[in-house]
Amino acid sequence: MKRKLMGWALAATASLIAATAATAGTLDDVKAKGFVQCGVSQGLIGFSNPDAQNNWTGMDVDFCRAVAAAVFNDPQKVKFTPLTAKDRFTALQSGEIDILSRNTTWTMSRDTSLGLKFAGVMYYDGQGFLVKSSLGVDSALKLSGAAVCTQTGTTTELNLADYFKANKMDYKVVAFEKNEEVLAAYQDGRCDVFTTDQSGLYADKLKFANPDEHVVLPEIISKEPLGPLVRQGDDAWFNVVKWTYFALLNSEELGVTSANVGEMMTSANPEIQRLLGVKNADGTAAGFGTGIGLSEEWVAQIIKAVGNYGEIFERNVGLNTPLKIARGKNALWTAGGLQYAPPIR
Repeated sequence: MKRKLMGWALAATASLIAATAATAGTLDDVKAKGFVQCGVSQGLIGFSNPDAQNNWTGMDVDFCRAVAAAVFNDPQKVKFTPLTAKDRFTALQSGEIDILSRNTTWTMSRDTSLGLKFAGVMYYDGQGFLVKSSLGVDSALKLSGAAVCTQTGTTTELNLADYFKANKMDYKVVAFEKNEEVLAAYQDGRCDVFTTDQSGLYADKLKFANPDEHVVLPEIISKEPLGPLVRQGDDAWFNVVKWTYFALLNSEELGVTSANVGEMMTSANPEIQRLLGVKNADGTAAGFGTGIGLSEEWVAQIIKAVGNYGEIFERNVGLNTPLKIARGKNALWTAGGLQYAPPIR
């Protein structure tokens, strides 16, 4: 009973912190300070990764730049805060960051008990396993008795326990707070297996001296819908972040790209006119930007800055990048994928 009471107290405290931080009006605060503060990973290739000059790139980074472009018409008006899996939610709850865009899995408990809200799914993923080729294992079902390296503060540990229990296998957890510590332990031989989201496995493998000596096993053992979060209780900011995500998808579906967005401003297609905020013949705005506190051309600003969803995917993790990830489930619904956005109308 004491543990339950403590759990309820922590959840209530988190909700109170988030609600207090949100009541100030994040959109107004962001406009006043002149930038978006974005929480990201400490370095995951393809998603959020800094170079030697601390220039950040990746899908999660581009999403934050898209929000900055929507608000300021300037994708550079964003600052990045690298966070561990353990610290990421507290940073958002306390108001240290405005958005958490850090390959974070959308779950019921996170959506209902932390005072936070998911704004969409930027990447549909699933948990997998990485092993050294020399181990001679070609299936996760052959990992009984293995030592498994993972990161604390994630759903990965829970999924791991469920999978091994369901398949009546024994294992030993070797857990660390920071991803770099996990990778070091795996490479040093302190564990046989490294587990995280499969996209993360492909990204982290590239950090090894000989990436071809490691293999991602075929099994996917969980659903990992990864997306950005904001604080609950601030619908104005939630709408900006959520519809930035939808704008990226709708733009790809309608064929609006960073290369042709200027040309598309003269399109006769009413859907594209609404998307880009083109004025009607009577001079009234066709878009809906002012309704969420932005300019009528907020989507055009986004696409000029970072491109549509497909451009972001291909530039950061697609087949022509070192990760070589196919669209798969992250294709648009029109191409057999899961990415789908409500219309702007």
